[in-house]
Amino acid sequence: MTRTFALVDCNNFYASCERLFRPELKDVPVAVLSNNDGCIVARSQEVKALGIKMGTPLFKVADIVKQHQVQVFSSNYSLYGDISARVMQTLEQFSPSVELYSIDEAFLELSGFSNLEEYGHSIRSTVYQHVGVPVCVGIAPTKTLAKLANYAAKKFKATGGVVDLSDPARQKKLLSIVPVSEIWGVGRKHTRSLEEIGITTALQLAQLDPRQIRQHYSVVMERTVRELNGEACIELDEAPAPKQQIVCSRSFGEKITDSATLRECLCEFTARAAEKLRGERQLTSLVNVFIRTSPFIKTDPYYGNSATGRLANPSSDTRELLTLTAKLFEAIWKEGYRYAKAGVMLGDFCSSDRVQYDLFTPIADDPQPDKLMQTLDNINHTGLGKIWFGGQRPRRDWFMKQELLSPAYTTRWDCLPLV
Repeated sequence: MTRTFALVDCNNFYASCERLFRPELKDVPVAVLSNNDGCIVARSQEVKALGIKMGTPLFKVADIVKQHQVQVFSSNYSLYGDISARVMQTLEQFSPSVELYSIDEAFLELSGFSNLEEYGHSIRSTVYQHVGVPVCVGIAPTKTLAKLANYAAKKFKATGGVVDLSDPARQKKLLSIVPVSEIWGVGRKHTRSLEEIGITTALQLAQLDPRQIRQHYSVVMERTVRELNGEACIELDEAPAPKQQIVCSRSFGEKITDSATLRECLCEFTARAAEKLRGERQLTSLVNVFIRTSPFIKTDPYYGNSATGRLANPSSDTRELLTLTAKLFEAIWKEGYRYAKAGVMLGDFCSSDRVQYDLFTPIADDPQPDKLMQTLDNINHTGLGKIWFGGQRPRRDWFMKQELLSPAYTTRWDCLPLV
């Protein structure tokens, strides 16, 4: 049986989320900013038409924003995460195998399905009806071709947002007009290298000998060439591998100058990282703490440093991690600087059933640390209240500058829209 994959990708996802509860923003230019309201990281189609590039600092296009009345928003991750979950839940109705590829993309296995283009339109209309977010659907015999099909579905309005590349002739026609830079997995470095030898389109790459590509590039590039020729080499990843590290960091809206405040921030990051670690059902042995000032403010002296420590026995107990974080922070703290960013990284993970304990270090006295942490997480997830340790900083005002933040329409009772 011929394999069939579909890539469903939300259109201008962050901007679409901002429009969900603001119908008056339909056809109005909408842009979303990065942390601390610095750069434009999401653009509606209208903003793209104005020539504003991804990652452009807001101050550089302030005149264009004012002239065209672009509606600008701070990043609202609570809203985006919840809407993404609703999209993915809807997509699970259409296939027994779904890979959540990113916050706004998912691969579906459609092998054995008939009337694929019609099915793609059904997916598109259902997601819009249930969630309110527009999507495009690319269908093909491989994941790489499905990516290209989705690219065409977005680029060419005549497709109606759905492109089916099951037909080899249609595959060849699209490959001939798609730049090699648009192929999934072909980065800037490989693009330059391919263009130097005259390979500028996806079709030209597909016509190369996969074995020679492997010799000159890598096995990954060889798989890409085979996928462009309809040979499925990349399977769905329905159960992603456990994370190898967890990082929790922030650039501060206001510079921090005292050690107590910065320590509280790092303890908050540690507690968040520990909660994520427990969600992965993992234990950690390594904690890295880093702090730094801004390298962009020439009038301020620069200082940046980090420290790494290890636990004697792997753990996901927030209390143990907070103790080590505080110790590492004291080792790198320096008075007299204006700190702009700090963070915590956890690494060297292992599962709870594969722990190698230190022979000479006693195990913690607490007989049931896992149950305590589980109870803590359960309470914090109910939305009825929060519990935190004394060293944390429960207020979020130091996280980011978010002067243009929209309400958390779907995750906070006090932000529910009134009708």
